[in-house]
Amino acid sequence: MLIARSAALFVLAALFEIGGAWLVWQGVREHKGWAWIGAGVLALGVYGFVATLQPDAEFGRILAAYGGIFVAGSIAWGMAADGYRPDRWDVAGALICLAGMAVIMYAPRGR
Repeated sequence: MLIARSAALFVLAALFEIGGAWLVWQGVREHKGWAWIGAGVLALGVYGFVATLQPDAEFGRILAAYGGIFVAGSIAWGMAADGYRPDRWDVAGALICLAGMAVIMYAPRGR
């Protein structure tokens, strides 16, 4: 199923991009060193390749839709990794972004 594959690729991309950015953040802001920064840079590179595996061939659509995943995923990552507690506005904003992602990516286009 194309939608399930696409959704799984978005989640995988988010893990690499958000995880990579978090590793760089930890390396620089939390003074954990170059190994963390290097691992983050590698993860960010992998994210770029994962995005190319999406079944849709439109670069702009993929990256625009991924933005919604990035917003929601970043909040989830902050909760899991840093103990961040989103308020209702954070949750509402993330849900709006996910709805926008679904419209951009999966709306019927008559093809």
